[in-house]
Amino acid sequence: MKLFVAFSSLHIRFSTFVLLVMGLSTPGQAEIVSLDSGNIDDILNNAGVALVNFYADWCRFSQMLHPIFEEASNVVREEFPDSRQVVFARVDCDQHADIAQRYRITKYPTLKLFRNGMMMKREYRGQRSVTAIADFIRQQQVDPVKELHSMEEVNTLDRSKRNIIGYFETKESDNYRTYHKVANILRDDCTFLAAFGAVSAPERFSGDNVIYKPVGDGMSDMVYLGSLTNFDLTYTWAQDKCVPLVREITFENGEELTEEGLPFLILFHLKEDTGSLEKFQQEVTRQLISEKGSINFLHADCDKFRHPLLHIQKTPADCPVIAIDSFRHMYVFPDFNDLSISGKLRQFVLDLHSGKLHREFHHGPDPTDSTLGQEETGGEVASSPPESSFQKLAPSETRYTILRRDRDEL
Repeated sequence: MKLFVAFSSLHIRFSTFVLLVMGLSTPGQAEIVSLDSGNIDDILNNAGVALVNFYADWCRFSQMLHPIFEEASNVVREEFPDSRQVVFARVDCDQHADIAQRYRITKYPTLKLFRNGMMMKREYRGQRSVTAIADFIRQQQVDPVKELHSMEEVNTLDRSKRNIIGYFETKESDNYRTYHKVANILRDDCTFLAAFGAVSAPERFSGDNVIYKPVGDGMSDMVYLGSLTNFDLTYTWAQDKCVPLVREITFENGEELTEEGLPFLILFHLKEDTGSLEKFQQEVTRQLISEKGSINFLHADCDKFRHPLLHIQKTPADCPVIAIDSFRHMYVFPDFNDLSISGKLRQFVLDLHSGKLHREFHHGPDPTDSTLGQEETGGEVASSPPESSFQKLAPSETRYTILRRDRDEL
């Protein structure tokens, strides 16, 4: 009898141990939301931060990422249980090609970050590991707004950065909620600060107030004059201040800029040649501000970007050089010295959109400047004669990321 009791007790303890080990070794069910055209807007718009895995089942790297992405979701969910705060989601791009096209997904897997429903320009390019992905999400949870505790802190701001400062009566106001939402989206482009209550009182003589401090000492502040409860107006104003009209393209951001899907108008200049850059910036502002949504204005270091210069038969000795990269071809602006001629740079861009640059690239100068082929309706023509070996250019992604890997391997 004693032997039977002892055996039963041992059996119970062993069973309990096995169950405990199984419990510790079996991962919890990952909360990955599958997105489709019916739920994507609702889910992303109601998430503070969403990390979306755009994948294809036939892709080996997509298959390898699935368990890592799921485990990272489990780790993050333990720290941030509120599903409105952080969402891990996925899109089967074979089943939902419309969504893949909407977000310009061209390779798999692609991890895109969304904040309050808006896709960030910088996709996740870190290590494909549970730890790295979880750390990346933790970084997104850091408050994008730094609180000022005295007005003297304003005098010590880093003026090499773009700073936006909000002065509010309280953190609980609708004005501040809008400001915080804008700061969350533009945190990578500007430094956002805020003061409250008695600290902010000297700057709130006419109510809550937001100002932009441009880069450089001695630059005048710019005041936001719109409604602080109107997110669209506030975001548009802040984006205009935080994202420069002419951006520098580097090996680090070349792929990101390409993924925005807009052709490039690029000034290639020597690093020390700041005069040409200033002239280019002035003329882009004067002639092309209305084209901001149809082409990206960029500048690049001639010495670093010798490779794309070769595609237009140029070297750093020829700089400064202006060119358009349409992702199919590169077109050279005839003469940098013509940059300040009224309307010259604008016409160069309009000739891209009309298809004239593409047509002349293949067939030589038009008989007249105004006649377009009957088969063309704008943009680059759909068909053309076989291209020469020189005309078969590498994709822009290769041209501007030639010295780095295009994709982190799993």
